[in-house]
Amino acid sequence: MSKIKGVLFDKDGTLFDFSSTWETWAASFLNRITETPAQAAALGAHIGFDHARQRFAPNSIVIAGTPDDIATALLPDLPDHSRDSLCDLLNTEAQQAPQAEVLPLGPYLRDLRARGLALGVATNDAEAPARVHLNRAGVVDLFDFIAGFDSGYGGKPAPGQLLGFAKAVDLEPQQVVMVGDSTHDLFAGRTAGMRRVGVLTGLATRDDLAPYADVVLDDISQLPEWIDAQVT
Repeated sequence: MSKIKGVLFDKDGTLFDFSSTWETWAASFLNRITETPAQAAALGAHIGFDHARQRFAPNSIVIAGTPDDIATALLPDLPDHSRDSLCDLLNTEAQQAPQAEVLPLGPYLRDLRARGLALGVATNDAEAPARVHLNRAGVVDLFDFIAGFDSGYGGKPAPGQLLGFAKAVDLEPQQVVMVGDSTHDLFAGRTAGMRRVGVLTGLATRDDLAPYADVVLDDISQLPEWIDAQVT
């Protein structure tokens, strides 16, 4: 088995805790674009969000979908918007989402780089808000590659972003581990020929992820130890 030389992270639910970040944002966003709580609740139902409890359903389209997917789901109840205008609004609003780091990302990522690992981010968010979030955390410059669904590689579960990372850092796919909190991440990693690590800082359970992962960890803090244990 090839030595791991690159780590490609999903963003939301992996580097940042999903519930702490996006459930607060979703409630505020729905309140801003509707006039009554009933309208906000109805709109939330289209994307698997319980507005009253401020909780996403485990199968919510927001968890692994792209802004285009979310805009398409919301559009029937927002006739004053086009899909493009709604997608633009979602991307703009996403930049304001209150990111909650799973752990202090700066020291963690600098340690991985000190091990000689190439680092990347592959997200189904748009690239612009992804860079805003990473910059706000002070870690955008620690990544060799950052791709959103609109960066020219497509979105997950297709493998384009993953293969783009491998090419960008001059690695073979089998030298890269894909780390993510959803089956979309793991499906993409399997198709790309990469090793796959699931983490439980999104909404998926261990049982959801285990069939598609080489290992499921509680969070990314356990990743360095797992990498050290791999055959070199």
